[in-house]
Amino acid sequence: DFENYRNLFTLVPFGRYFLNTAIVTFLTVAGQLIITSMAAYGFSRLHFFGRDTIFLLYLATMMIPFQITLSPLFLIVFRLGWINTYQGLIIPGISSVFGIFLLRQSFMGIPQDYHDAARIDGASEFTIFTRVFLPLTGPALTTLGVFAFMGTWTDLLWPLLIARDQHLRTLELGLAYFNASTTAFRQTNWPLVMAAAVVVMLPVLVVYILAQRYFVAGISLSGVKG
Repeated sequence: DFENYRNLFTLVPFGRYFLNTAIVTFLTVAGQLIITSMAAYGFSRLHFFGRDTIFLLYLATMMIPFQITLSPLFLIVFRLGWINTYQGLIIPGISSVFGIFLLRQSFMGIPQDYHDAARIDGASEFTIFTRVFLPLTGPALTTLGVFAFMGTWTDLLWPLLIARDQHLRTLELGLAYFNASTTAFRQTNWPLVMAAAVVVMLPVLVVYILAQRYFVAGISLSGVKG
């Protein structure tokens, strides 16, 4: 019943939740693509002392569960005064070890001749990165973008800690509070709860369907195979 969707946005500020989620997700994904691509290029094409050792140590952090780093990360955000701010929701997620690994594998699959030819033509390192390597790693970038989008859009734990005020709540957090408020009085309005779940889930499905062929190609080209 489409009336449930109208009631949902009337009774609960889901429009605000949707806008907050869109802002946080867009800036997080954009920041992650920029930072991880530059770091991956440095680890794959630049030569500096201890490069491989640093990269291995960086990969080792993937074995540390997020729950262990949650408290120190929250204390850092608290000391910076970023509680109840977009900075607190966005900045901790703009880097990804997995993203750097994924793009590094993709960059290393590009022949060295491309880099040498651009260098002979007088291109700077930044020009080679933006004009040669990034266009050739479009599928891998799309794959990382899909992963980052899904992870940020459906995140509940971090917004639960940071977004104390209602005007900063994301969709997942708003859905959790809405579900809790309806079950508190043992009067769960399941049609509205299911309508809210569809609103949260639909953008993820649309993004995945649109980027599916790039997603598969990115996984194959980066060497991360099942």
